[in-house]
This record gives sequence, structure tokens and C-alpha cells, in this order.
Amino acid sequence: MFNTFIARMGYKATSAVLIVALFFWLSGLPSWIGLAEAVSLINVSDTLQDSAPSNPANNTIVFNTPTGVANGGAVTIAFQSGFNLASIVFSDIDVATTSGEFSLAADCTGSEMASAAVVSQDLIITFCSGDGGLLQASATATIKIGTNATFQTTGVNRIVNPSTIGSYVLFATAGIDVAEFRVAIVNNVTVTASVSTSFTFVIKGLATSTAVNGDTTTGSTSPNIINFSTTTPGSAKVMGQQLEVTTNAVHGFIVTVQENQNLLSSSGADIDLFKDGAMTAIPIAWASPAGILDAEETYGHFGVTSDDADLNGGEFSGTTYAGNFSATNTPRQVFSHAGPSDGTTQNKGMAKVAYKLEISALQEAAPDYTNTLTYVATPTF
Repeated sequence: MFNTFIARMGYKATSAVLIVALFFWLSGLPSWIGLAEAVSLINVSDTLQDSAPSNPANNTIVFNTPTGVANGGAVTIAFQSGFNLASIVFSDIDVATTSGEFSLAADCTGSEMASAAVVSQDLIITFCSGDGGLLQASATATIKIGTNATFQTTGVNRIVNPSTIGSYVLFATAGIDVAEFRVAIVNNVTVTASVSTSFTFVIKGLATSTAVNGDTTTGSTSPNIINFSTTTPGSAKVMGQQLEVTTNAVHGFIVTVQENQNLLSSSGADIDLFKDGAMTAIPIAWASPAGILDAEETYGHFGVTSDDADLNGGEFSGTTYAGNFSATNTPRQVFSHAGPSDGTTQNKGMAKVAYKLEISALQEAAPDYTNTLTYVATPTF
């Protein structure tokens, strides 16, 4: 940083200034002067609740700021053109660190710790002077935008995704720390993203008789369709898909899955999630539905397993299944890795997931049970 001073004075005054300047130079004054230098934010990511084009989506942005943000400073998240932030207001936003949530308002006229406002494509979080809000050095911050913001009130509005499939850049500024990162907008099948590197997510079908985590598929699938066809009581069916991630994102990635509804027929009958509608979060051994009369959630159930052996400490070991991937659950992790991946190495770049369906004799007859599964792959650069 350089400052230019212009003065008009007589020669004697000029000589005095030069003498004083020379004194300070010889005294080592320049060594007293420190310059604030911008550094890169780290562990930056934006997880979209829905990555489909033109869909509204909750955004969860996480970053670590080495320098921190002082009281009176600001955090800015700049979204690439194509994202529609027009409906977002402060009540749709939560801002937190590991030490707690910040109270928010539309501006800094009150006593709230921070204000949140959208200006064009920028979300600006300002830590209101004198109200205590700031980010400590090395703090990890989480910004939620949408209905996932629940601290003061529950958010109503969500950012609308761009209408065109592709990889979109975002910029984050926290005080003097900066970062560029990306999200991918896809048709729930293939995700691509790049931050001076590459990120590719591919879903493939599996053939009949493919081993997945100790179970064996009973039918074949495509990247877009899992068809259990006609099921019979007491005869479980298993269908699977292969997930492949190629990236050199330094902090790796996670892949989640979520259904939009229970398997539902046009008559209103449904097949609940494993086990007996309990939406089991900790994977357990498969069990047939209980089939208790007048307890429809026990008539049949549907669960997921993964052969990613080190996922969450190997939680799916031993042919176990979970059921916590409903529309009301947090999306279910089925694959992850903490570093670069090649798209082919088991547990690091490739994993298989399987879905198991079994009914009892009480499951209501219908020819058209259906739902939609959405995979979301999130890299952390």
C-alpha cells in the first residue's frame, strides 16, 4: 500500500520535511508498518438441496476464514448470473459459527449482531458495528439460505437455480480473505464442476446377479430407471447402481440420495421406508416387513445399502440397510472420500448402492407404485 502526499511550501519547510523523513527512515520506521494481505478461504463448499435446472434450492455454504472478519466487516457471496436471488430476504438466511448463531436483521439500525441483504447477485452479511458480531481468525462459518434457515424464523424463499445445465462459479469474500468455488446444475444424473480442476459424477446401471455389500441384485437397472416390476410377498428384490466420482478436489466429496416421496400408487397406497416405516438411520440387518393388520407402514418396506466400506466408519458393513432417505430426512450419505479420486478405485472413486424392496401379503395391490431418487454430489475444494 502506497500513499502519496502533495504539499506546496517554501524550500525551508521542504528541507525540514526531508530531514524528518530521513530520520524516521534511519530509525527503522518502515519496519513498523504492516500490510494486511488477503489469503484464501479454505474448505469452501456450497451444498444444494436440489441441483436440477430452474428449481428452487436451499443452499448451505461453509468456509473457514484464516484471517477472520472484524466487527463492522462483511462477508459477501457473489453468485454467477443465472441464479435468481430476487425473493431472498434476511429471514431466509442463517449465519453461524461453531460457537453459535448470529441474530440477523435487514439492516444495522437495531441491536441484531448482523444484517443480511441481497444486492443484485450478491448476498452481503454485515457484522453491525458495536453489536458484537464478528468471525474469529480460523473460524468456520456456515450460511444457510432457504427453508433450511430456522434460527430466528423458518425461511420461506429459496434461490432459484439457473435454467441451463453446467458448472457455475461463486466468489466468497470474508473481510480480506477470498475464494472462488463452484456448484453444478444437473438433471439429477451427471454432475460436473471445476475450480481450476475437475469434478465429474456419473451414475451407471447394474446387471442382474451383481454383488453389492453382501447382497446380490435380482434384476438390472439403467442410470435413470430402477424397475422392481411385479413383487410377491416374502420375496425380496434387490436393484443397484454404480456411482463414479473423478476429481482432484483436495478435500474430496460426498454423495447423498433422497426420495421425493414413498413408493406411491395412484390409489394412494404406499410402500414405506425400512424398517416398517421407521426410516432407520443406523444401518441394521435386513428384516421382512412385520405385516400387522391395520398398521399399513408394516405391509412393505424399501431400504438402501452401500458398499463404500469406509463411509462414516464403515456403517454399512455386514449387509445392513438404512431407511432415512425420505423427503423429510436430511439427504442420506451413500458415498464419500476425503481426497482426490479416480472414478474406478473402490471406496475412493467408485461405490455401488443397492435398494431392497420386500412386501407382505397385506401390501395393497396397485400396478403403478413410483417415486424419484435424487443424488447430489458435493465436492469440497
